[in-house]
Amino acid sequence: MVPSATENRSGGRPVGRYRRRMLDVRRVRSDLDALKAGLARKGVDLRELDRLAELDGRHRRLAEQRDTLRAEVNQVSKEVGRLRRAGDHEGVEARMALSRQVGERERALAAEADELGAELRDLLLRIPNVPADDAPDGTDEHDNVVVRCGGPEPDSYAGHQRVPHWEVGAALGILDLERGAKVSGSMFPIYRGAGARLLRALTSWALDRHADAFEEIRPPSLVRPSAMVASGQLPKFAEEAYHLERDDLWAIPTAEVPLTSLAAGEILAEADLPVRLSAATPCYRREAGAAGRDTRGLIRVHEFDKVEILAYSTPAQAPDVHAELLARAESLVVELGLAYRVLDICTGDLGQSHARSFDIEVYAPGAQRWLEVSSVSWFSDYQARRADIRYRRGADGKVEHVHTLNGSALAWPRIWAALVETGRRPDGTVALPEVLAPWLGEAATIGSPA
Repeated sequence: MVPSATENRSGGRPVGRYRRRMLDVRRVRSDLDALKAGLARKGVDLRELDRLAELDGRHRRLAEQRDTLRAEVNQVSKEVGRLRRAGDHEGVEARMALSRQVGERERALAAEADELGAELRDLLLRIPNVPADDAPDGTDEHDNVVVRCGGPEPDSYAGHQRVPHWEVGAALGILDLERGAKVSGSMFPIYRGAGARLLRALTSWALDRHADAFEEIRPPSLVRPSAMVASGQLPKFAEEAYHLERDDLWAIPTAEVPLTSLAAGEILAEADLPVRLSAATPCYRREAGAAGRDTRGLIRVHEFDKVEILAYSTPAQAPDVHAELLARAESLVVELGLAYRVLDICTGDLGQSHARSFDIEVYAPGAQRWLEVSSVSWFSDYQARRADIRYRRGADGKVEHVHTLNGSALAWPRIWAALVETGRRPDGTVALPEVLAPWLGEAATIGSPA
């Protein structure tokens, strides 16, 4: 269950986007070399950190000068009151003239400090999270480490299973890419009949599998910019998201976005952690960089359904929670009988917000490729700082930021594709996993023998 906040300093209002940070800026001041060493593993241009340190120093100096002038204005105002009570009109005029002069200087410094502060905040939002010490080093996806594999061997599939899902789906009338493109454009699939029921069954099955420990949430599919900023989607990935400009709302690319901000601006009790949440939502992604690449069938789509599991935890709980989320996502592909592998994501391939990630890929014999179906990630306090989610320690009452973790459990288009290809029989029908039978009933086989 989501606990009631022990404190809510935002008064129920969203935390403004310009108050958010990714790093504790004190680390820039006191531990810059260590910060550089960590972010160098992600391939970050270290000149950005030097720029950050320089901006922070200038901003603090300006703020100090501004505050000094404000104090002087306040002191002069007190003197004006004293002189007025004493009937010293000339003294009042002289001090008021000084107050105006100092006030103009203070306002100019304040404006300069605000401008510099905005630049500083924007840079902080764009610098990625520091990778965990045990994340494997590497440059890109080619350096990801295969941790383990399960299910059938990729070369063990028969010829009738090596028909791509877009052909199987069209032949059985369960996937209609042509009409999807007519209605909404390319990469918007339409599932029909048994194909749609399969999606619904997968969603219900997965939610029920997590119901023992995760509170089910149905969040909005449209969120404020602050929620996108909190999860790290903005400002860096604005071009990948769908934005409703009239209302300044964003279509969620994953349920991670609203779930992360569920406790934004709150202080939770340590006794309530970890908080475990699950959600089934549509997800929307422009896939702006995918033109001409992996766009056949369901490999890359603009809209898809996904079940997400997410947790808030203390720093000490985070490793065990991360392992739990991975085990839950992995158990699903095992129960579906799919060939799969678990990858430990190297530092050069980690996402903006990620400190540590494991991906689960399934093998689609018709498409003849491995397809990512889950990313299980630990974000340390990166997202919690941006969302301002904290907890009060029971031992000493100290307030700290929570850690956030999440995983896909699972994303359905590629699972759908792998199931249809893997389950295809020589007669052209498709056998679906028995584990889905309670949600499919008599529809556990798709199609009639040719």
